[in-house]
Amino acid sequence: MSRPLLTVILAAGKGTRMRSARPKVLHRIAGRSMLGHVLALAGEAGSDGLAVVVGPGMDGVREEALTAAPGATVFVQEAQLGTADAVRTARAAIAAHTGDLMVLFADTPLITAATIGKLRAELDRGAAVAVLGFEAREPGSYGRLVTDADGALVAIREAKDASPAELQIRLCNSGVMAFRLDQPLAVLDRIGNANAKGEFYLTDAIEIVRAGGGRAGVVVCEEDEVLGVNAKGELAEAEATWQRRARGRAMAGGVTLIAPETVWLSFDTVLGEDVLIEPNVFFGPRVTVGDGAEIKANSYLEGARVGPGARVGPFARLRPGAVLGRDVHVGNFVEVKNVAMGDGAKANHLSYLGDGSIGAKANIGAGTIFCNYDGFFKHKTEIGEGAFVGSNTALVAPVKVGAGAYIGSGSVITRDVAADALALERSVQDERLGWAQKFRAAMARRKAARTA
Repeated sequence: MSRPLLTVILAAGKGTRMRSARPKVLHRIAGRSMLGHVLALAGEAGSDGLAVVVGPGMDGVREEALTAAPGATVFVQEAQLGTADAVRTARAAIAAHTGDLMVLFADTPLITAATIGKLRAELDRGAAVAVLGFEAREPGSYGRLVTDADGALVAIREAKDASPAELQIRLCNSGVMAFRLDQPLAVLDRIGNANAKGEFYLTDAIEIVRAGGGRAGVVVCEEDEVLGVNAKGELAEAEATWQRRARGRAMAGGVTLIAPETVWLSFDTVLGEDVLIEPNVFFGPRVTVGDGAEIKANSYLEGARVGPGARVGPFARLRPGAVLGRDVHVGNFVEVKNVAMGDGAKANHLSYLGDGSIGAKANIGAGTIFCNYDGFFKHKTEIGEGAFVGSNTALVAPVKVGAGAYIGSGSVITRDVAADALALERSVQDERLGWAQKFRAAMARRKAARTA
């Protein structure tokens, strides 16, 4: 049985190659910060304690860590003196913990819980330290995993300190490690800085552990799983990898994606069975789609719940607070924000529905607008069950339309409408016979006079 686990997440890097005022680890993949992804991974891996190491002045990173994981402890690494120094910054958490220690990096957001499980299994098999490695297509500046004739890990050599022979090694270090030591700080404190950069490398722990009679193990994963994000191009690569995985999971769960590569999911998107998603659909955070629903092409959903059998789009926008009941239809160029639509309600064309409610089986005609904002406050529009709202209607909130009521097309409704009533608001139509013919003749004479 695995012992309690403390995870230390290193998040102190500023990421100057990102060319952004935003700290590197706060850049988002699938709507969640890279730090958020790694904190979630630590939780999935069964961490009993979380320590996050940030740099000085990184208040936004601290806030993100505590928002995503309220039980985490945040430590500040005052000077950038290497990975071992960063882990030692969390000394208080390590000293108070009895169990395994794992080190993750906040800019490496694609590792899976299954891979972390393999690292812990390596500890269960007797390793004092387990290192996550990968076969690099281009080893370049990666640290090399030096093994002996039996395949046991002997050392991790940073590229700048590696011999020509060691530079030929393709098995590289991801930086992720797990330790099972009675005194982890005793090992960490023995790490020195006698290297080309004068920094304290966590990788030196391997040789220290081995010198003390401990075994070092290696777990190998795919290279894209340990992609470190340091530039915008790598951020895009990480996003693409995450999306490819998420689409695969969705289809395995019974979702039909007509053109998977054109659908963009959020980290928390929930899709039911037999959901059909057409091309070019974007899901922002907090979207749930019920069984059998259809999301048609070129639609954008965020913070919305779509009920079973509902149909959205094409070219629809669901904003936060949109709640669509069973078999609701929201059609082309309809925007819904903070409105609950009852079962079977329809708004098929060219409408803005903001702040309010629409009863079951109500019909919202084309061009209907919920006039919800008076320049200072938002107000609600309530449409009763079975009501019929004619095309080109403006409903000036706050206003209520009773169940079964009819609203005549082209109306501006400013007062409540009783159930089963007909409400009309129109100017008297004025028709002047022969006016158009006389107007055209007059304009033709005027044009001829100007060109003469």
